[in-house]
Amino acid sequence: MQQAHDYLAEASELANILANQPESIFAQTTLFKSWTINDVIGHLYMFDVAALKTLQSVDEFDEFYTQISERLDQGMSLLESQHSYLQDLSGKRLFSKWQKNSQKLGEAYAKSDPKKRLKWVGPDMSAMSSITARQMETWAHGQEVFDALGIPRPTHDRIKNICHLGVVTFGWSFQNRQIAVPQPEPYVSLKAPSGKIWEWNNPASPYSLKGDALDFATVVTQVRNIKDTNLKIEGQVAKQWMEIAQCFAGKPENPPLQGTRFIKQKPI
Repeated sequence: MQQAHDYLAEASELANILANQPESIFAQTTLFKSWTINDVIGHLYMFDVAALKTLQSVDEFDEFYTQISERLDQGMSLLESQHSYLQDLSGKRLFSKWQKNSQKLGEAYAKSDPKKRLKWVGPDMSAMSSITARQMETWAHGQEVFDALGIPRPTHDRIKNICHLGVVTFGWSFQNRQIAVPQPEPYVSLKAPSGKIWEWNNPASPYSLKGDALDFATVVTQVRNIKDTNLKIEGQVAKQWMEIAQCFAGKPENPPLQGTRFIKQKPI
């Protein structure tokens, strides 16, 4: 399952920029909801553990996630629930745990049946969709770390998985906000980092979205505001979609405001 290897590459790229950093770097605040780098790694670790457990058995996943949902029902935020789960695990110790677990997770999914149905926080999904979602989360939250450290991020064609997830969650982005899903779906044409052209949906659609695949991936993961990209949008449906696009599960989230997410300049 190529998606599992793409996830492993994503996790490795993030790990490489943190591996030789001082302990203090994990307390650095990012531009995402004032989360620290420690919060980002903790978030990835907690849900990577959940993804591994659901692959192993429904009971293991239920036991694990019940504790999280109970905290949320008590009024805790997801971040507070995460802190409760991690307790005193932080910094380089947490980073090491995440790194080892991500390797285990990717290897387990690489050997699994791509069509195997797995339980998750929302609807059940296939193993292929599950590991693609983990790649997407690692890539999206990883961008917060690259931004905070002032490091430009390399681009790879493996973001096609994330772009595909962004396209197929067109309907979800509307349904999640209890908005009737408009039709027809916009035609999407994106230029890959390699220069290839990736296409989705009917080119005859009156609505379209064209541009750089990286820009599209940042919008559907809510890493950047649509106005901070060079995507070309045609038609009201495509415009409305890009204003609420959300390729991840959970309650509706609003994209960042224009100009609020960017690569910080390193001090001279």
